[in-house]
Amino acid sequence: MLKKILHIIFLPCSEATLLMEKRNAQSISAGENWRLSLHLMICKWCKMYNKKLAFLDQIFQKTFSKRESEINESDIQNFKNKMFEKLDF
Repeated sequence: MLKKILHIIFLPCSEATLLMEKRNAQSISAGENWRLSLHLMICKWCKMYNKKLAFLDQIFQKTFSKRESEINESDIQNFKNKMFEKLDF
């Protein structure tokens, strides 16, 4: 019962998940960070969501960093040559 009251007073889950997403995209204010930390202390569901969000973010960063390193200068030059052939330069 106490946890339900604290949820309502401090921060509802819908706002907490929004702040977690916002924190991943950009920085949040100190007040928002404090309220989110308090919420995560009392809400096991949002704590699990936060862990999953961090895990997915880590996977996406690894995936995109691999793709950037796969493109090299020869691939770019080959692409340019094909484009010039199609344009008849």
